[in-house]
Amino acid sequence: MSPKVIVVYESKYGNTKLVAETIAAGMREVEGIETVVSEVKEVNLKKIPDYDAILLGSPTHIGEPTRGIKKFIDKLGKLPLEGKFFAAFGTYLLDKSFEQATKKLEKRISEKVPGSKLAAPGLSIRVKGMKGPISEGELPKCKEFGKKIATQIKA
Repeated sequence: MSPKVIVVYESKYGNTKLVAETIAAGMREVEGIETVVSEVKEVNLKKIPDYDAILLGSPTHIGEPTRGIKKFIDKLGKLPLEGKFFAAFGTYLLDKSFEQATKKLEKRISEKVPGSKLAAPGLSIRVKGMKGPISEGELPKCKEFGKKIATQIKA
């Protein structure tokens, strides 16, 4: 059976959505990986245990992931997700917030979802302004990130 991956994101101006879609495109380059991309508020929690890997993405909001994504992680903690792969990604504007939201997502996942495995260190993608666009040279990193995770969970 093919490994199944869900990429869940929250996005205000579409930048984090674009990152999520580009990561998924990278995953689809690895044969035999099923990938679904979904906005956090549209995710059916009952179906989450069917996935082998769960990727979570959020814009950085005052050095933090969004409230919607944090609440979603809290809900994941009530599901049987032991042994599932996780990875975090985020977008940021200011250099000082580089990796802040992503690291906090990883920490929250490891605390709330015991027994989960980190598929890869988190990815932080720079945007040029509050509404974007994504900085030049950043999208190829998303594709590579997706490929790396797909290869890892397939192994």
